[in-house]
Amino acid sequence: MNRPLIGITCYIETASFATWHVPSALLPLTYIDKVVDAGGQPVLLPLAGDPAKLVERLDGLIVAGGGDVDPRWYGQAPHPETNYVRRFRDEAEVALVCRAVESDLPFLGICRGLHVLNVAMGGTLHQHLPDLVGHTGHAPAPATFGKLPVLLAPDSRLAAITGSDFLDCSHYHHQAADRLGHGLTVTATAEDGTVEALELDGHPFALAVQWHPEAGDDPSLFNAFVAQANGSA
Repeated sequence: MNRPLIGITCYIETASFATWHVPSALLPLTYIDKVVDAGGQPVLLPLAGDPAKLVERLDGLIVAGGGDVDPRWYGQAPHPETNYVRRFRDEAEVALVCRAVESDLPFLGICRGLHVLNVAMGGTLHQHLPDLVGHTGHAPAPATFGKLPVLLAPDSRLAAITGSDFLDCSHYHHQAADRLGHGLTVTATAEDGTVEALELDGHPFALAVQWHPEAGDDPSLFNAFVAQANGSA
C-alpha cells in the first residue's frame, strides 16, 4: 500500500532515556498509532531550521497539542496562567500552517493546533477559559482529560466525517479561540459556548479540533484526513 506522508509537529522538551536527561524532539505515540492505523506514514517534524520548506514534500500536516501560543502573536500581554510558551515552536508552526493553507495541503490541528490555525489566520485566543466559563471541566487536573460533550454544526465537514452532531470528547485545554481568524468557521462548540472546532472556508481539508481525538476510540477523523491526503476522499 502506498501510504501518504503525514508530517506531525512535535515537542522539544527535556526527556529521560536510561540515565540521560536531554533536550529531545518527541511526540506521544498515540498520534503516530492513529495515523498508521488510518493508512498514513507519519514523519515527525522537529521545529528547527525552516520546516515550512517541507510542506511541498508532504501529503498532509498535523499540528499537535502542546503549550500555549505566545499572546504577543495576537497583541496581548500574557495571562498569569499562560504557560509552556515555546516561541520557536510558535514561529515554525505558524509558518507551516500558512504554507499549508497557501498550497491546499490537507491540514489537521489538534488542541494547540486549533490555536495555531486561528492565530495564523489573524485571530485571537481566550487565555484562560475558567475566567470565562466559570469551571475547569476542559482541563480538570494535571495530566487528566476532561470528558465534555460537543455539539457539531450539522452542515459541517466534521459532522459528515463523524456521522453525528454530538460527540463525547477528551479535553485538555485551558485556552480557546476568541475572535476568529480570516476565513474560519466554527463547526463545533461545547455546551458552555467554547469553540471546539474550526474549518477553513474554501480549503480542500483544513480542520482543527480543540479536543484530543488521538486519545479517543473513534478513528473517523484520522481516517478522513489520511484519505484526503491520499487523494481518495
